Amino acid sequence: MNNTQIIQKLQSSNSRLFKEEVLLNEMKKGNVSFFDGLTLTYNRLLTFGVKKVPESLNDGPGIEWTEFKELADKLLKRELTGHAARDEIQNLMQKSKKDEWNFFFRRILQKDIRCGLSEKTINNVAKKNNYYDFLIPVFSCQLAQDCELHKKKLTGKKFLENKLDGVRAITIIYPSRTIDIFSRNGKELNNFDHLKDEIIKCLNFNEFNKPIVLDGEIISKNFQELMKQIHRKNSTQNTDASLFLFDTLPLEDFKKGVYESMLEKRMFNLKEIYQKYLSKSEKIKLIDSKLVDLDTLEGKEEFKKFNELSIVKGYEGIMIKDPNSFYESKRSTSWLKSKPFIEISLEVKNYEEGTGRNKGKLGAIIAEGEDNGKFFKLNIGSGFTDSQRQNFWNNKEKLIGQIVEVRADSVSKSQDGDSWSLRFPRFKTFRGFDKTEKI
Repeated sequence: MNNTQIIQKLQSSNSRLFKEEVLLNEMKKGNVSFFDGLTLTYNRLLTFGVKKVPESLNDGPGIEWTEFKELADKLLKRELTGHAARDEIQNLMQKSKKDEWNFFFRRILQKDIRCGLSEKTINNVAKKNNYYDFLIPVFSCQLAQDCELHKKKLTGKKFLENKLDGVRAITIIYPSRTIDIFSRNGKELNNFDHLKDEIIKCLNFNEFNKPIVLDGEIISKNFQELMKQIHRKNSTQNTDASLFLFDTLPLEDFKKGVYESMLEKRMFNLKEIYQKYLSKSEKIKLIDSKLVDLDTLEGKEEFKKFNELSIVKGYEGIMIKDPNSFYESKRSTSWLKSKPFIEISLEVKNYEEGTGRNKGKLGAIIAEGEDNGKFFKLNIGSGFTDSQRQNFWNNKEKLIGQIVEVRADSVSKSQDGDSWSLRFPRFKTFRGFDKTEKI
């Protein structure tokens, strides 16, 4: 079987065991070109810089894997860009056989083999059968643990940062003036070209010998709008978004999964980069940090005030970081997140019936009201037990006018822009003995 036939065979069944058997057979054969193709596709850090790849309509004489690999390498290094890249792709497509282009080479350039495989499946087969040469590098970045589960770690000196309500952004800057932005899971973010342009405009690339990673968060007017942009399949641009930075490291160490440099030093390096190149940008910012000593009464009080103020200002919570920790591409206790909930009381204005298993029961309460100078309007659809859903629905008319206490993660602006909402609101209880009565 050639590589095209292997893809077609993988497409022919949804069975995981079947796909694993096909992969194992090719590993046993030592099919290097096939697994090189999978690596080019599934290694998230490898990007070709092309948005449209033409589909072949005619058969050419056929090409060798080495010819395609040469093109792929030039695209990866950005030695071919723009019209030159388009023309080279077109030329190679015309030389290829129709099926080998459409089922294999084209899909590699599109970063989507479309045969029901994932890097996890490929790696499971490789590890289980000791074919380590065929492992796909897995994209990962440093993630935080919940501080509620690791309270013993809340000692000594810690950096405190506001936790922004946005999307994690791993920005990779190459000396070739290429910039890639990825989500925490390695999804390439193509909706923020204005941020890439801003970085290119500000940096002096002659002073960068090796690729670097800037770790940060992209935020927009509100979280819901940002999510819409992130999940768009096209590259519609979100020029409203800003990038807030909090860490940096060399790309080679990011790939290794650990950078043995203390956070305090990395933050110093980041500030140097920012002040030298990016400080005049209106779209690229540094996240402010505060150093406290949790072994002192003063530090504990500062921590408490910082935490409370983050909620008042509408942040998602706070980050607590060990200044002496390394960067580790995994979930680590050297970074902790605290997402304290908030509670507000609103008046029930309406209700909705549930769907699916909640058909004939309460689905959500619609409530509104003023709290701390902000007017809230939202749906509360979680936090109810099954018996509460049934009970409340049986007496739904009596819900109107009641005061409902709502627990949530943070305050956010409503999509209509005229009122406020809550992130992840959930029912806690009803308050008062009479309607509209707060206690």
